[in-house]
Amino acid sequence: MKRVLVTGGAGFVGRHAVAALASRGFEIHAIGRTAPKGVHAFHAADLLDPAQRRTAVQAASASHLLHLAWVTTPGRYWQAPDNLDWTTASLDLVRTFREAGGTRAVVAGTCAEYDWTGIAEALSPRAGRGDAAAIRESLVESAHCCPATLYGAAKDGLRRILQAYAATAGLSLGWARLFYLYGPGETPGRLVGDAARALLTGQRLATSEGRQRRDFLHVADAGAAFAALLDSDIVGPVNLGSGEAVPVRKILETIGALTGRPDLIDFGARPLGPTEPACIEADIRRLTDEVGFSPRYSLEQGLAQTVASWRAGLSNAASVP
Repeated sequence: MKRVLVTGGAGFVGRHAVAALASRGFEIHAIGRTAPKGVHAFHAADLLDPAQRRTAVQAASASHLLHLAWVTTPGRYWQAPDNLDWTTASLDLVRTFREAGGTRAVVAGTCAEYDWTGIAEALSPRAGRGDAAAIRESLVESAHCCPATLYGAAKDGLRRILQAYAATAGLSLGWARLFYLYGPGETPGRLVGDAARALLTGQRLATSEGRQRRDFLHVADAGAAFAALLDSDIVGPVNLGSGEAVPVRKILETIGALTGRPDLIDFGARPLGPTEPACIEADIRRLTDEVGFSPRYSLEQGLAQTVASWRAGLSNAASVP
């Protein structure tokens, strides 16, 4: 049985990744502050503490590593100084894993590594290319990386160093670039969850015109994609997305219909930042053709499930005396 060490296993993506790894026959060891459900062993440790981290990694003695943990607080993580701490910890984590006998690692990256400014310029109507909302340009893994945020820069820098290390250390390294996520259990600050909660509770939702296109992937598909990538021998960057960017307006209109409160959505009440890219879409040919994984949830199915989950949760909360 293959033994995997998972960081961030109790998180939004992590719990789905753990379930997917279990279905693939992995013996799952988790490291962190919170024990995920469904693991064979839990190694309690503060991943930012070098001594605790190294002790836990050595105790797990895993052949595989799935590294998901990072600072992810919505609205904060883009420029948080904690990104520097996680970069340092991640470098040592992977090195300690390899020196303990590990052979295969997959680390979570981000679509924010790519040059979004270039996309925004290429798709701008002012550049004489017509309606930005009608133009689609998928990001392939070989696209230029020039992050606009500290978060993106930290991930991009980590990838470059780890790829160089892996080449010299004999480590098989996959790098999973996550696009936009949604699904049941979202923390506040994410688009789909915030919209569903607001409309279900009768609150007005102020938003932009919503013409920008984004590639949203259901969180269960994200977890399963991580497991599939780890269970393969594919190295280098692999996009984890749906492969189809849709207007944010369409997502919110769908949520409005599902909640029965489209009247509460105030499109155009908030301006869209001038540097916001018109379209962020994943080219997922590596994921489908090489890894052999295709997303299971359509956007319509996923949004319906997510809204139903919020409705049930709010109903249960209201019934508690």
